[in-house]
Amino acid sequence: MNQKRKRERARIRKQNRDACFWRKKIRKGLLFFSLFLLLEITGKLELPLVSAEEEIQEPQGLYAQSAVLLDADSGRVLFEKNGQEERAMASTTKIMTCILALENGNLDDTVTASAHAAAQPEVHLGVREGERFCLRDLLYSLMLESHNDAAVVIAEHIGTDVPGFADMMNEKAKSLGCTQTHFVTPNGLDGTDAEGTHHTTAVDLARIMKYCIMDSPQKKAFLEITRTEQYSFSDVGKGRSFSCYNHNAFLKMMEGALSGKTGFTADAGYCYVGALQKEDRTFIVSLLACGWPNHKGYKWADTKKLMEYGISSFHYQEVPRETETKSIPVLRGAPNGNRFSGNSFVSTCIASEAGTGKSVENIEENTSQKEETFAKRKYLLRDDEAVQVSVEEETQLTAPVFQGDPVGKVIYKLGEEVLFTERIVTAESVEVRDFSWCMKRVLEIFLGS
Repeated sequence: MNQKRKRERARIRKQNRDACFWRKKIRKGLLFFSLFLLLEITGKLELPLVSAEEEIQEPQGLYAQSAVLLDADSGRVLFEKNGQEERAMASTTKIMTCILALENGNLDDTVTASAHAAAQPEVHLGVREGERFCLRDLLYSLMLESHNDAAVVIAEHIGTDVPGFADMMNEKAKSLGCTQTHFVTPNGLDGTDAEGTHHTTAVDLARIMKYCIMDSPQKKAFLEITRTEQYSFSDVGKGRSFSCYNHNAFLKMMEGALSGKTGFTADAGYCYVGALQKEDRTFIVSLLACGWPNHKGYKWADTKKLMEYGISSFHYQEVPRETETKSIPVLRGAPNGNRFSGNSFVSTCIASEAGTGKSVENIEENTSQKEETFAKRKYLLRDDEAVQVSVEEETQLTAPVFQGDPVGKVIYKLGEEVLFTERIVTAESVEVRDFSWCMKRVLEIFLGS
């Protein structure tokens, strides 16, 4: 009897275990099925790829009082903090001094130090009045060690004297669209003349660097000098020897660093302008008033933060340019199909399609490279930005109409900023439907019959 009860209890326990096992199996199956349905639903709902936490944020907490991140290809400002405020720029001035010397001088020229040059304060090479140097050597002294006396020797050689060279600097700045920049000294030491104080803005400084590394006919020479780690030379008489070392620490901080120039005066604070190339993108950062002693490292922190923002957030995107243009009714125009009666319309197209001009027309000055970039149908945009395209076109024309007549434009905008416009033109000519046209048609029909 006891054996029978034991067997019965064992059988019940086995049934319970089996039931528990299958309950677990069913629960797991339902869980996987629910997850599958959830994935299917969310896929069809096309949930946003970027969560609120992953939205692109502009750089915060910069030390610089003025800062700019610039796209070196198009010249577009990608980020700015007080970018238009006028401030002293210290030795970042020397990028303009260098590029003017490269463009207007001969690197093998012999230059002579004046008493004024020899009297320049530190940081200096220590030139002596009457001492002679090769212009090439002094450009390395200027850009690697930031020697103030080298800047004056160069300026007096290229511009006859410092004021003459300052005029050349200001003329070049204006040609680059730098309307809020005024140069007084070639080395960036604080100075004032009848036109005002020595100053620039972060935007203008970035534009000058863009010219130096992207647009100048001497851009390769500029990059070669500013990227050199160490350079040694002697005066022409071989009486003294000098060694220069590059103090642009950014060149070794980030992969792709191209060029740059540091600066400091008591008025300007620490300043920097530098460039970096990453794949097909080139960024320029300019910083003004980026701390005072003992905060020499602030400029490097800000530069890295802005460059990393550019690298991670901005990429080239295709810009839609398959814009459809419409036909426009023409008053007093010969009817379509050359008939006696009927309406007259003229077809239109983008200017380049009619062979009447460039495909892209820039509304700003001095931006030929910007046109070229846009003409490739790609534009450097932040990953959450998009170019808006709108069309403005005439609603009615009056004959006669000639092929290539402008009748509107396509506008490409980023927010409120107009990037480019394209002309819309007539694709054909339309004659006036007057008495002479009618007589000509009658004659054609009569002769044809």
